[in-house]
Amino acid sequence: RKDSPLKLKCKQYLLCVFVCVCVPLVVGSLPHSLPWHVSCPVRCVCQIKPWFSSDSVYHEAPTVDCNDLLLTKLPSPIPLNTHTLRLQSNLLSDLDTTALHRLPNLTDLDLSQNRFSRVRAITQSSPLPSLLSLHLEENHLSHLPEASFSSLLALQELFLSHNNLHSIAPGAFTGLDSLLRLHINNNRLTTVDPRWFSTLPRLEVLMLGGNPVEALPERGFLALKSLRSLVLGGMGLRGLAENALEGLQDLESLSFYDNQLTKVPTQALRRVPGLKFLDLNKNRIKLIQTGDFRDMVHLKELGLNNMDELVSIERAALENLPELTKLEITNNPRLSYIHPQAFLQLSRLESLMLNSNSLSALHQHIMLSLPNLQEVSLHSNPLRCDCLFHWSVRVVRFIQPQATLCSEPPELRARRVREVSSREMSASCLPMIPTNSLPSYVGVREGSKLVLHCRALADPQPELYWVIPSGQNKVTSSEAGLYTCIAENALGADTRSVTVGTGRNLPSTRLSWQAIYSSAHTPTYTTRILAGTQSFNLTHLQAETFYRVCLHLGISEGTKHISRRSRESRKPRCVSFQTKEAPEPQSSLQLSPELTSTVFAYMLFAVIMLVLTVYCDPEKDPGKHHTTLLQEVKSNKALTINEKTEGSNESQSKQKDKLLLYQNC
Repeated sequence: RKDSPLKLKCKQYLLCVFVCVCVPLVVGSLPHSLPWHVSCPVRCVCQIKPWFSSDSVYHEAPTVDCNDLLLTKLPSPIPLNTHTLRLQSNLLSDLDTTALHRLPNLTDLDLSQNRFSRVRAITQSSPLPSLLSLHLEENHLSHLPEASFSSLLALQELFLSHNNLHSIAPGAFTGLDSLLRLHINNNRLTTVDPRWFSTLPRLEVLMLGGNPVEALPERGFLALKSLRSLVLGGMGLRGLAENALEGLQDLESLSFYDNQLTKVPTQALRRVPGLKFLDLNKNRIKLIQTGDFRDMVHLKELGLNNMDELVSIERAALENLPELTKLEITNNPRLSYIHPQAFLQLSRLESLMLNSNSLSALHQHIMLSLPNLQEVSLHSNPLRCDCLFHWSVRVVRFIQPQATLCSEPPELRARRVREVSSREMSASCLPMIPTNSLPSYVGVREGSKLVLHCRALADPQPELYWVIPSGQNKVTSSEAGLYTCIAENALGADTRSVTVGTGRNLPSTRLSWQAIYSSAHTPTYTTRILAGTQSFNLTHLQAETFYRVCLHLGISEGTKHISRRSRESRKPRCVSFQTKEAPEPQSSLQLSPELTSTVFAYMLFAVIMLVLTVYCDPEKDPGKHHTTLLQEVKSNKALTINEKTEGSNESQSKQKDKLLLYQNC
């Protein structure tokens, strides 16, 4: 009688439980080695040991271990039933293969760390029809002649790494039709010859890294139809031809670790549609740009770690990667910006590793775009616990939460991010241009190009623009001086400057000088300045305009009572001035460098003096403070700059410390 469908399903479940639970327990309980009672060579050890074939099949292998004995010739007698012969770390330079021919079951031969300089010294005589694995790492091989291994017809694994190979004949691997794994990494090869692989139709793993090859040939791997893993690390690759990986339809794992790539080889990667694991760690990539990783529909893990020059991940840099589950972007000391929409359609992403970068924030839009995220690593970053971190209350596991700390604002410094409530975070926040996002100085040679990227995060989203030395809309070939990026939103602005030295051929980049106009008769602008700020820039000043700038010293949230004298010290301190008449009429607002420099010098000096006056007051509350800046336009008539400060002469006389004024225009 036939079993019912329900009974059949129960039997299937029981079989599954047996295979998944019992079999691993049995295998795990096997001893590491068993006695093998045979006549063993002097000083060698003969045992039954576990051995796994190239396809991970477990065997109990009779093993003769003669490692580290300083042997100069093959030991004897070797038991006839030997499966694995280990001769690592000896002084062998020649081999009597006729003695090995008498071992019909020999499948694994380890000759690594010896003194072989010629392959023929190993393979020149009798064939070894049962040999599956040959280890020749760390010998003195310098050349592989034609048909070097033709007597090893069953060979599946060949390890030739860490030799001195500088040349390989086109047909060196002839006869190795069964080869599955080839390691020729860490040698002295300077080119990759596609003819090496023409006789390796079944090859699945190829290790080429560690050879000084700066460029791969076009269609160099076309013959490797079965290749699943390719390691190209540490080769000095500076770029990749569009069809360099053509033909690798079954490739699943690809490593470019420790090369000189300056951008993601997007076009070449499109030729490997089945890729699941990609390693781009330790390259010279500066930007992960829009579309760099798009429509790689089978990619599961991506590594972008240890890049000293990586500064930014742009909008839609990773898009439509439906199977991506793990993303690692760690230990990039200059990475300070990830666009709020950098990750699109990553529906299965579970693990996001972003630790040990220079990130100040991870925008909440990023978190909202990752519905399946389970864990995030953000420790060892200078994190701003402000409006951009409201997502932290979401149920997502922090890796090393005790080391995930706030750096800003001052009142939350050194607090664990997980412990900061949303009530303690401001609803909106000032723009901040990351410190590491722009160099302080750039030297440009004649005929070269200069590209400056400025990024900032804030809520509301900031507007970005540049101020250049001449105040013109385009950079001309004679431009040199201070280039200032300004990020501005309704709450205020932040700036970062780059000095361009002795450059004569900068590109004609479209950089704009913008002005704020208002129909109100006396508009007022307010911003919040973090405690400890030493300078603050006022931009968009109009000619023939009266300005009044006031500094209000706020009270920290933890302060309940303040003295009357402290209250008096917190009264607004103001400075007034008038901008000069425009030198000549222009169709759009253009401020000359001289006018801008003069105005900014006066204003910055006055504001810093006021800040220092307040902070140096011995009677002021020692608690943390916030400051508010009020900018008020009073009239439209002025010809000269007039500077006045409110406060006693005694207070002003205390400000004789050396001041460093940051002039950003």
